[in-house]
Formats: sequence, C-alpha cells, structure tokens
Amino acid sequence: MAHSRVLVVNNGTLSLKQLRKRFEELGSQTEAVDAASVPARLGGRYQAVVLSGTKVRAYDRDYYKPLVDLVMGADVPVFGICGGMQILAVAAGGELAEGPQRVGGYEVQVDKAEPLFTYVKPTVTVFHRHTLYLQQAPEGFRSIGRSEHAPVEFLRSDDGRILGAQAHLEFRSDGLEILRGFAQLYQ
Repeated sequence: MAHSRVLVVNNGTLSLKQLRKRFEELGSQTEAVDAASVPARLGGRYQAVVLSGTKVRAYDRDYYKPLVDLVMGADVPVFGICGGMQILAVAAGGELAEGPQRVGGYEVQVDKAEPLFTYVKPTVTVFHRHTLYLQQAPEGFRSIGRSEHAPVEFLRSDDGRILGAQAHLEFRSDGLEILRGFAQLYQ
C-alpha cells in the first residue's frame, strides 16, 4: 500500500517533531523543509502541504512569497497551523491584531458541517501559544471555528482546498482528531 506524502513547511516552530509525528500516526510520510527552501512546484510528489507555526511575523511578504506562490499554485489540500494560517491569511489580505496571550488548552466552537471536524464534537479543546489573532476572514475565505477571543479560530478557502487553525493541533487529542479530518481530504 502506498503511503501519502505530506510536505511540512517549517516556519520556525518549536514543535516540528510533534507535528510530523501526528501525520505519521495518521499513515502519512512527511518531509520537512524550511520556508526559504520550498520547491517551486510539488510535481506530484506530495498529496498535501502543511505550514507550521512561526515566531516570524506573517507580514514579511517578501520572505514568504515563494511559499505563498507554491500554496496558491498547488492542487493539493493545504493546512496552515497557527503562524502558518496567519501567513496565508495575510497573503490573502487579512489583518492580524494583538490580543491576550493564551498558552494552554482553550475551547473553540467548530462548524460540524465541515469535513475537517468529522471526528470531533461541536466544542473542542485545542492548544494555543500566541498573542496575534485574525479578526476577520479575508476575501475568498470564511471562518469555520470561533472562540471567545478569536472570531477566526479555523479558516477555510471558498474552494475548500486551503484550511487554517489558530491553534497548535499537534498537541491534545482534539487536535489529532482535527488532523485526522484533514488527512481524509488527501488519503
């Protein structure tokens, strides 16, 4: 049986090992590259792309241009996690705002009509470690999850190919089940 391959773009996360392990637990092989080393095209080598979190500000459009070009030109599902979602949202015209520092588990309400949330309840507990928040989905996207502090905890492009999570899904059981929902889109 052939395994699906996921390209994990490391944007400077502290939890790359955990993120890759989660996808491997779900039956995918992973290859990691940093944002400065992304290929110009996927060339059929990968069935999905995952963008990790980052400590670098998502507004550095020049630095992230090759990554954004790859994602926008790809024909596979893409999942931006924390800073990865913020990079994609800013590239699409979204704006980030400072908010309360959240570290630990927080409840989020999700849109159960979305395939991403097939394996979770309408309220999930996910891990956060950040202070920047997307206040509104940019044009071409919509919010599919929200919380008390963030109106856009989860994001989906209008065509359903690009998804994002404010939370670090590599931690906590609900995070794993959301990643399982993503994996069903490409496996």
